Amino acid sequence: MAAYPRSAISAVAITTTVANHKPSLLHRHFCPPRSPFLTSHLIRNVSVDLHNQRRRLLRPPRAFAVDVSGHLIQDAGATLLVVAGAYVLVSGFDNLTQRQIIEQSLSRKLVHILSGLLYMGCWPIFSTSTDARYFAALVPLLNCARLLVHGLSLVTNEDLIKSVTREGKPEELLRGPLYYVLMLILSTVLFWRESPIGVVSLSMMCGGDGIADIMGRRFGIHKIPYNKNKSWAGSISMFIVGFLISTGMLYYFSIFGYFELNWVSTIERVATVALVATLVESLPTKGGLDDNISVPLVSMLTAYLSFGFQP
Repeated sequence: MAAYPRSAISAVAITTTVANHKPSLLHRHFCPPRSPFLTSHLIRNVSVDLHNQRRRLLRPPRAFAVDVSGHLIQDAGATLLVVAGAYVLVSGFDNLTQRQIIEQSLSRKLVHILSGLLYMGCWPIFSTSTDARYFAALVPLLNCARLLVHGLSLVTNEDLIKSVTREGKPEELLRGPLYYVLMLILSTVLFWRESPIGVVSLSMMCGGDGIADIMGRRFGIHKIPYNKNKSWAGSISMFIVGFLISTGMLYYFSIFGYFELNWVSTIERVATVALVATLVESLPTKGGLDDNISVPLVSMLTAYLSFGFQP
């Protein structure tokens, strides 16, 4: 018998085995034959599923849409409520002035104190949306537009001029009152309810600076040596009242959970801010910066150095 190489015999055996191989029952069950119809049907189903998934991803969830609309309604309603409250406050003091129940200068300063503090006190009624601060800023922004229109004499409003100016001149609206509302806008947009800086600076501008003028006019007999236009009564009142209002407003916001403060260090920091703001307010700045700019800005800087941007 002829001898064949071992490699040739192996090749023939493998070929025969492959040719005689029959698919097992398990193979036929788990690996059914594929037809062109089945393949195209599977591809079409996969493409339809991908299209439906893409549509579901692009469509906003119902809960998210309801949440956004709820925030918009709450913030819009809060804005209208604060605007209406500001109008009632100013109209009320104008009415008291016209009836000669209180003096015009006192009425102007009380509006200076209460309008900013009540505006800030309304911040918790706005939603938790990131856009809530801009809705709140609309309130002083509308007042800013009003001051510009009347300050430039585009429209005449004698009642407004008498209620917020010292000498009854329209151009006065473009100084102290305008700076006041600009500081409200700045503190709202930059700090909002996220940092004590805005709360303390507005408290010093509204409460501290406002009470300094009232007490200085009433009891300002003893003048400060380096500024004869300022008195010890006004400066001491500004420090005490500014400190108390700042601390009270911080406590007010902490009740709602906006701030978590160490009250021992907080009191020390607020006292530092009040002291620096009082010193700046007492400086002779005739022809220089208005108190409605210098007091809140120096309060912001001092509070930033004391508290940091975050609470």
